[in-house]
Amino acid sequence: MSFKDQLDFIRQHLKKNKLRVFMTVLAATMGCAFLIVLASVGFGLHKTLTDEMLDTQLINEVQIYGKEDQSPVTADDQQKMREMENVNAVVSRSYLEGVTSITMDDRTGYGDVQLTNLEEEEKANLALSEGTMPTKPNEIVIGYHFAQNLLTEAEMNAQSDEEVSTGFTTSMIGKEISIELTPLNEENNEPKTWDFVVTGVAKAPSKDWMTDQRVLIDESYRTEFQLFTQPDVPVEESYISVYVYADGLQSVKGITESLKAEGYHVYSVTEEMETMDLFFTVLKAGLLFVGTIAVLISSIGIFNTMTMAVTERTREIGVMKAIGANPKLIQRLFLMESIWIGVIGTAIAVALSYAISYLANWLIPLIVMNIMEEDGMEDMGITISSIPWQLVVIASVISIGVAMVSGWRPARKATKIDVIQALRQEL
Repeated sequence: MSFKDQLDFIRQHLKKNKLRVFMTVLAATMGCAFLIVLASVGFGLHKTLTDEMLDTQLINEVQIYGKEDQSPVTADDQQKMREMENVNAVVSRSYLEGVTSITMDDRTGYGDVQLTNLEEEEKANLALSEGTMPTKPNEIVIGYHFAQNLLTEAEMNAQSDEEVSTGFTTSMIGKEISIELTPLNEENNEPKTWDFVVTGVAKAPSKDWMTDQRVLIDESYRTEFQLFTQPDVPVEESYISVYVYADGLQSVKGITESLKAEGYHVYSVTEEMETMDLFFTVLKAGLLFVGTIAVLISSIGIFNTMTMAVTERTREIGVMKAIGANPKLIQRLFLMESIWIGVIGTAIAVALSYAISYLANWLIPLIVMNIMEEDGMEDMGITISSIPWQLVVIASVISIGVAMVSGWRPARKATKIDVIQALRQEL
């Protein structure tokens, strides 16, 4: 019997019991769809947290918080880091030790004043929304939201009035601002003022709820500020933190391990992602296990259908044996029939799962965000369900494999039917 004839044989018998076959396919579809949809929730949560982490943190950044021997990270240490393989930039940032006040004309505000190497910041992909990077020591870059904090006295007094426009709303490029610094020590608490020119405004943060109020000043002022606020503290100890920027995510783990081996206290997003990946791997495996149970339950329907098919075709099997059909051919025909039911059910389940996933990703966040908007919350970009191709492959293998196993016992039973007894059976 040719393969085409075998397919025609299977198709004819499936058409004889359309309702029974339909219910069996429906059971296989529901089992496989439940497996995919359930596991997709784990993939969706994993994707949401990963995207959130990568959006709010620089994926190529390695943070250094000091050495194991408690000694400071010196300029020589930073230079050695720059010479490491796959390192794009090394940035050291420190903050002013004192009370700061920032003024521009008749406006007063505040900001997160940081001393840093602006050339290294540019190598580390500091993006600007307008203007250019500084070329002189007295030129600075400000955060995207810094100008909103520059208020006039009238705006400060009427800040609670929504009709009053607050903050500086025009371009800050070329504007001169003054930073007044008052030391915290009792011996010297006289303020001092430095003037700077704004040449660039940093790009807006990736999330709407994040604010950037930085004021980035060239590190050439570090010694001057340090001597003014803390004359007894060595300049090298004023480095609050050092950041190493790799040339890509694939290089971060190697750089992190190298720095740890050299005695640095470090943190990188890869360490957190490894822990998170391990957790979600276990979670997704558990969801797949629970979903597989649903597929196994649906296999009972396939087993019953195939058992009844063998019983109904006892005489037909006897005729096939009488004309010389090989038992392996008979077994293959019934196995192909059960596999065909599994294939159809799986195909429908995959299409149905994608539809449910799309609906869940659209409808559930819409409902949740309507509730959260009442409390002033914003859309956080949640992915409820995600179906990667790997999940489809795994679910399909499980579903079709279970269907084949379910049909194996009835198929074996068909090969052991006695020819004489089968031919005696009434049609």
